Amino acid sequence: MVKKITLTFDNGPTPGVTDKVLDILARRSLDATFMVVGQNLFDPSAAALLDDVAAAGHWIGNHSLTHTVAFGERRDAEYVEHEIGETQRLLGCHAHSRRFFRPFGNNGLLGPHLLCEAALTYLLRNRYTSVLWNSVPHDWDDQATWVERCLADVARQNWTVAVLHDIANASLARLPELLDRLVDAGVEFTQEFPEEVILTRDGEPVSLWDTLVAERNLPAAN
Repeated sequence: MVKKITLTFDNGPTPGVTDKVLDILARRSLDATFMVVGQNLFDPSAAALLDDVAAAGHWIGNHSLTHTVAFGERRDAEYVEHEIGETQRLLGCHAHSRRFFRPFGNNGLLGPHLLCEAALTYLLRNRYTSVLWNSVPHDWDDQATWVERCLADVARQNWTVAVLHDIANASLARLPELLDRLVDAGVEFTQEFPEEVILTRDGEPVSLWDTLVAERNLPAAN
């Protein structure tokens, strides 16, 4: 069976980084998805990069406004609406029609900190497609081994959704190496996502686990 990988880049856009990532992908004719932190778009030079990302055929999704407090740790509906809704407004016409959203994961961890009932209700009501991951190689804090960690994830599973980052001191320096090694290994690049990382699609539950929603993990009352 041919291994697959879906490339995603979180936390940008970052002038001086995102544009170089785009060049690296373009030279290899590869498509990715960029999960954008909304507050970055208050910088006009960062906001202008969305034109380049979209023009290159990459998908653009919502990765919250501030990327600071996970929804399982702050559960009020007002916070949820501001974090998701304001980012979607800032993305404007650049947002993919599927309304991709990726929750803030606290260093890529999966657990009940990711969502709360208010967040889930908002995502379903507003027809978001919520996308997780199955590979977080830590490009932002482990330059020495993140490429090898990503390759190991690809080797052990049939379809890898890798979380890389288009921020300073993250994937950029070793991205060409990773991509070339994946090509040499015969890995298939795809822009689509496997069902197991899709929590909701167009406002309908897909692979929605109770273990990812804070209120569904409260201990039973005595």
